[in-house]
Amino acid sequence: MSEAFNHGYALLIGVGESAYPQWSLPVTVKDMKALRSIFTNANLCAYPDDEQHIRLLHDNGATRSAILDGLGWLQTQVTADPEATAVVYYSGHGWLDTSTGQYYLLPHDIKPFNLPGSALSGEQFTEEVRKITAKRTLVFIDSCHAAGLATAKDKPIIEIPDQFRRSALPKGLVDDLKQGAGRAVFTSSLGTQKSWIRPDASLSIYTYHLIEALQGAGNQPGDTVVRVSNLINHVGKSVPESALKLCQAEQTPFFDTATEDFPIAVLRGGKGLPGGGWEAIQQEAIEMIRDAIEIHIGRDMKDSIVTVGDGNVIGDGSVSQVIKADRGSTISGVTQIAGRKE
Repeated sequence: MSEAFNHGYALLIGVGESAYPQWSLPVTVKDMKALRSIFTNANLCAYPDDEQHIRLLHDNGATRSAILDGLGWLQTQVTADPEATAVVYYSGHGWLDTSTGQYYLLPHDIKPFNLPGSALSGEQFTEEVRKITAKRTLVFIDSCHAAGLATAKDKPIIEIPDQFRRSALPKGLVDDLKQGAGRAVFTSSLGTQKSWIRPDASLSIYTYHLIEALQGAGNQPGDTVVRVSNLINHVGKSVPESALKLCQAEQTPFFDTATEDFPIAVLRGGKGLPGGGWEAIQQEAIEMIRDAIEIHIGRDMKDSIVTVGDGNVIGDGSVSQVIKADRGSTISGVTQIAGRKE
C-alpha cells in the first residue's frame, strides 16, 4: 500500500499564454502539469491531490495578483501544519533590467510598455516566499527559456525591450530566498545561460530531469524518500549533459541551501527504489513522464479547482551546492554546479 506525503503543499506556476502573445511560452504549462501529475501520483511522490495541498496557476490564471494570492494561500496552508514541506515552482520568463539591476518574473498580464509596473519583481516575490513558515521550503525557478535546438527554425526569436535581458535568478535574490531555517533554492541555469526546451517541445530539459529525480534517478536502492541531495545529484549531472547533447549549448543548474538535507517527497509511494536501482525502473519512469504529458496537456483542467482572489479561475549555516559530474558525487561547499561535458 502506498504511503501519502500528507504534509506536502505545492504552488505550481506555468505562465504559458501571455496577454502580449509574442511572449507566450506554452511549454511552461506542460512543465507545470506534468510536474503536478508526478507530485500527486499515489505511487510516486504521493502529495494529496486536493485544494488544500496543491494549487496550479497557468495561462490567464497566472496573473501577477494570482501569483501573489497563491503565495498567500501557501502561507496560510503551512501555518496550520507544523510539519509542512512547501514547494514553490515557477516556469516562465525571467528578465533583468540592466539599467536598474532589478529582476522580474513575467506574469500573464504583463504590459510590454510598462514592464516594471506590471511584472512581479524579484524583491516582492522573495518577500512573499520568506513569509512561508513551513518547516521546509523548496523553491524552483525555471526561467530564461530557449526553444529546441540552438538552430531551431520553428520558433521566432523573442524580442524584449532594449534595457532588459533574459537572465536566471540573480545570486543576490537566491541568497535572500534561502534565508531562514529549512530553505533550498533551485534555478535552472546560471547567469545569461538559457533554460533549454527539449527538441520535441514536450518539456524543458530542466523539468524533465527534475521529474526523473522525483522518481528516484538520484537515489540508491532501498531509499524510501526523495531528498534535496537526490535532486541535486541527478539534475546537476543530467541537465548539462542533455543541454549539450540535444541543444549543443551550456546549461548549468544552480542550487543553494541554508538547511539540512531534508525529504521533499516519498519515493515510489513509500515503497522505495528496488534493489536494481534506477536502471531497473528507468524505462517505467520514462513511460510515466510520457503519460503525465499526455494526460495533463490535453485534459480539461476543471478539476484543478481553485479560484483566486482577483477572480481568475486557475485552468483547471548556509551552503551553496556544487555537484561533480560523476554519479554518486556528494555535496560540496562551493558556489555552483559543475557539469561534465563530453
